[in-house]
Amino acid sequence: TQTPKANARQAAQQVRIAQGVKSGELTRGERRALKTEQRHIRRVERRAKADGVVTPREKQKINRKQNRANRHIIRQKNDGDKRPNNL
Repeated sequence: TQTPKANARQAAQQVRIAQGVKSGELTRGERRALKTEQRHIRRVERRAKADGVVTPREKQKINRKQNRANRHIIRQKNDGDKRPNNL
């Protein structure tokens, strides 16, 4: 029932989102959407672990969702939107 790669990727993505917020690369709305996506991935992972066995298909689904989230983080951080300094 362990998914160490998925857990490591999840943690890394959380850090990247936090860095984007700190640097101003992510707006509040972008941050909110990315955090919601991360919550969804955690929920899918919890469901996969619920029966005590994470099948290869479930791992593939989690990996696919993390790949998509990764692309979203990259796009949002590099889209040129900046958070105003006074927020």
